[in-house]
Amino acid sequence: MNLTMATQRPCDTERDRRWQAVVQRDASADGSFVYAVLTTGVYCRPSCPSRRAKPENVSFHDSPQDAEAAGYRPCKRCAPDALSSPIAVLVERACRIIEQADEPLGLLELAERVGLSPSYLHHRFKAVTGLTPRAYAKAHQAHRVREALSDPDGDVTQAIHGAGFRSSGRFYENADAMLGMTPTTYKRGGRDTAIRFAVGECSLGSVLVACSARGVCAILLGDDPDDLVRDLQDRFPQAELDAGEASFESWVAQVVGLIDDPALGTELPLDIRGTAFQQRVWQALREIPAGTTASYTEIAERIGSPAAVRAVARACAANPLAVAIPCHRVVRQDGNLSGYRWGIERKRALLEREADA
Repeated sequence: MNLTMATQRPCDTERDRRWQAVVQRDASADGSFVYAVLTTGVYCRPSCPSRRAKPENVSFHDSPQDAEAAGYRPCKRCAPDALSSPIAVLVERACRIIEQADEPLGLLELAERVGLSPSYLHHRFKAVTGLTPRAYAKAHQAHRVREALSDPDGDVTQAIHGAGFRSSGRFYENADAMLGMTPTTYKRGGRDTAIRFAVGECSLGSVLVACSARGVCAILLGDDPDDLVRDLQDRFPQAELDAGEASFESWVAQVVGLIDDPALGTELPLDIRGTAFQQRVWQALREIPAGTTASYTEIAERIGSPAAVRAVARACAANPLAVAIPCHRVVRQDGNLSGYRWGIERKRALLEREADA
């Protein structure tokens, strides 16, 4: 590498708005630029968890290709080239093969069809998509069966076999987790699915608690009770929403207690519905001890997908179970608070309560 490459003066680097994104390890800036470090000869994503370089050694580049043209190589830790490299193209091809297959493919056959070794394909596929090839195939299969069940002219058996399930028995073993209800009920658009709910007040404002036959399926926070009810209706448009009877009040009381003291945890059963990737992220969130925090980058690393920081952030934003799935414990790499779908002040209050406890 040419060691005479131009670098920015310290004052110029620190005044550049991109430097602040590097300092904060801002995952939302990934893809808009990369930064290179003269002393190491590598370039990184803005969110790279590696030790921060001295600003006088840093230069900015619009793309991985520009950085490589300047003589830098991609960081192995944050894989800044993962979404633009020829490997990513092969991973995309593998995705299309999975989606077009009539039945699930084994890793060996899939690797042969894209021209990579099985172990390397497995590693790079997970780095790019956030899922293993097998998990991606299962998620796509679930998508196919949901689409087929939505067809008014089809029937349940056709939907099962059309989605690539070799037997009805295998499908029914996983139907509840996949659909959140029986296939017949799903085909009716969720009609007759009973969801009890109640709206109460807590120290953070209004709280709505909703419960299906499987457990608590929504904990929503806000300022306006009517807005919370409309949110629930949007989530379950075909379900029968019923105001919870007196016995349901004990569930609401437990949720209010959890909001007042998140460190207590909850023994309530949860009906957690999400994609395979969301489920992995939400499980990782539930493993963060009360009184501590983790960054989006750390969560991505814990689930084995270090390049999927943005997808982790989206999964946190999609969490329907406030506090029970503690997405409030996820912060920026520098420890500063990031967004929270129920308001940054509520996030701050929850973290302060856990810290005091």
